[in-house]
Amino acid sequence: MDTLSATLLLLTIMDPLGNVATFVSALRPVPPERRMKVIARELVAALVILIVFLLLGKQLLDLLHLKQEALFISGGVVLFLIALKMIFPPSRRDEELMDEPFIVPLATPMVAGPSVLATLLVLVSTQPELWWNWLVALLIAWGITSAVLLCSPAIARVLKEKGSMAVERLMGMLLVMVAVQMFLNGLEHYLKH
Repeated sequence: MDTLSATLLLLTIMDPLGNVATFVSALRPVPPERRMKVIARELVAALVILIVFLLLGKQLLDLLHLKQEALFISGGVVLFLIALKMIFPPSRRDEELMDEPFIVPLATPMVAGPSVLATLLVLVSTQPELWWNWLVALLIAWGITSAVLLCSPAIARVLKEKGSMAVERLMGMLLVMVAVQMFLNGLEHYLKH
């Protein structure tokens, strides 16, 4: 995988357009003049989580004695489950928050979610010599995600609820294909050994 492919993969998993509705909903109780500051803070927190995981992901694998095949297969399963939730979202639960969100749910799991973390682990464990490429891919994907989410109030007004759902489902379909390919790659590596 090259930097461009990794960027597109991470961007698809971060699903900025699909997260617009969640960000808008979570920020309803926040005064309008504070919303941009809160979004920026949450995005920086997500970036810190992602970079720390990129730096320490390989050591975590070694510490837990996990093989790459297990990572591919489990990462594929996690991505598949998340993609299914994107395609078939659960019924709306009460999303009203009493306080201003802090790290959860916006920074993690919405931006720095388990699927992005698993993908970073796969990238850094399969090709550790390309660490800088993965960092560049992460920064580009995060930058695009940040730009979209900082514009989330305006985007939500343009797309409306049905448009946001359509984009999220399309991203979910793409993610299903990525998840199946990741699972098949893990199975192929396992069967070869």
